[in-house]
Amino acid sequence: MDTFFLEFRDPLFGIIIFFVLVFVITFFSYWFSRLKKKEDYRHLDKFLKQFHSLPSQNELKVLITKGELSEKSWLLLANSYTQNGNYEKSIEIYSELLKVGDKSNYRDTLFLLGKTYFKAGFLERAKQIFLEILKNNPRTPQAINYLLLVYEQMKDYNAALELLEPLGELKKDVTMISAYLNSLSILNSARMAPDEKAYKLLEIYKSCNHLDYLVFEYVFRINPKAAWENFDASKAELIVDLLWSCDKKDLNFDIIMQNGYLRELYTAKGYMKAATKSSIFELDVLINLDSKANATLGFEYICDNCKVVYPFAFNRCSSCHAIDTSRAELSLVKDYHKDFSEENNSFQ
Repeated sequence: MDTFFLEFRDPLFGIIIFFVLVFVITFFSYWFSRLKKKEDYRHLDKFLKQFHSLPSQNELKVLITKGELSEKSWLLLANSYTQNGNYEKSIEIYSELLKVGDKSNYRDTLFLLGKTYFKAGFLERAKQIFLEILKNNPRTPQAINYLLLVYEQMKDYNAALELLEPLGELKKDVTMISAYLNSLSILNSARMAPDEKAYKLLEIYKSCNHLDYLVFEYVFRINPKAAWENFDASKAELIVDLLWSCDKKDLNFDIIMQNGYLRELYTAKGYMKAATKSSIFELDVLINLDSKANATLGFEYICDNCKVVYPFAFNRCSSCHAIDTSRAELSLVKDYHKDFSEENNSFQ
């Protein structure tokens, strides 16, 4: 029977004791971590229950002051409210953090509050906040850019143009934004006649060779002849929807016949017979249909900078605020205008 027992001096006994201790420590560590995690979840659930219904401003003040959640967590919560469009709660959190939060984060929190006011449409409040930031920290390009956006939304283009000087001093390229703001100033001027606006816009276009959509969307409506004479046909795809919607009487067929893309576009439209096929699928289908089906081109617009898609054309992306990054994507849609015209004719 003694063979079944180990003396405490036997090396094997020490190994067994070692593994037993490892097992015991591992066992208790595992269950301790489980209990700790459970306790953490219970604490988190208790905290989140307070947000099942949105807390009032006074409740938020108490919660932030108690310090149960770090300032970074409050900032993340405020950002989530902003992402969901609940700007009011986001503004309340930022405002309370400015009162009781870490003073080293004051400027960053103030900037986030200004952005939220801007997104919510409170332009005057956003302006005052960005001006306050720049008063104490004039070399803050993010605040300058947002203040410029505020002035643009308020149509105070002179004030916006004045901000280009400090941006230039910060080594920022302001060529595009300068042309853009000057173009908007011209378009919104009450003192200029439509033709004068058109020619001034064309001057800006020639100097910067950008802003095709902004310029020609107006010029094609006011003076189609001048638009065709100054239009760079090699950039036709940038304003394909404008070209597609042009009346046949306003077309310059001499220019159209010199450009393959324009020939395909207006053959697909049914205005001419100058192309038999196209490398662009949508145009090729319409050319081959030869106006025998109620189909036309549809357009949606994608920002080349952030890739957000919009159902309408834009000159400045409302998501990333980039200028002149709109690109039209073609699609085939039912031609309801043709259906409507045929219905009207059937009653005559």
